[in-house]
Amino acid sequence: MDPLRKLRSELEREISRAWEGLAEGWREVLSRSGEALTRFVRVKPSATDLERRDFPQWALLPSECWETAQSVIVRVELPGMRKEDIDIAIHRGRLQIRGERRSSDDEEKRHYHFMERAFGRFERSIPLPSNIDAARAEVAYQGGVITVIFPKTEAVPPTQLTIK
Repeated sequence: MDPLRKLRSELEREISRAWEGLAEGWREVLSRSGEALTRFVRVKPSATDLERRDFPQWALLPSECWETAQSVIVRVELPGMRKEDIDIAIHRGRLQIRGERRSSDDEEKRHYHFMERAFGRFERSIPLPSNIDAARAEVAYQGGVITVIFPKTEAVPPTQLTIK
């Protein structure tokens, strides 16, 4: 094999290996983030949006979920959001938080050196345990953090099935 072809083959193999490592790294970030990495979608494309393609479309919406003897508590950070721009629902055993983070009106007049904040519509879905009473959930929003408290229901032991 001629040395140039050999070098090309080795280079292609190393690039492929590096690309696979990068892809695996992103898969790991997404799986460990528990869906905290949330995609924001611009609502109305306009001429000025074409100039802002480098604005982030992903943002971290950190959350936590824990339980006490009486309840399950979920908290999600939504900094800069107004409660009127947040919609919360429970669907198929998941807490769904939707909303729209709006940018300021004078954004077009700014000359950014960098932008790390995402704007637009988003949806965050958090799995819930099965032993909650969703109808009696309490929701509060304070200081950019939404808190949902679900009272627990009676714990029902799993049903053992017989194989025939």
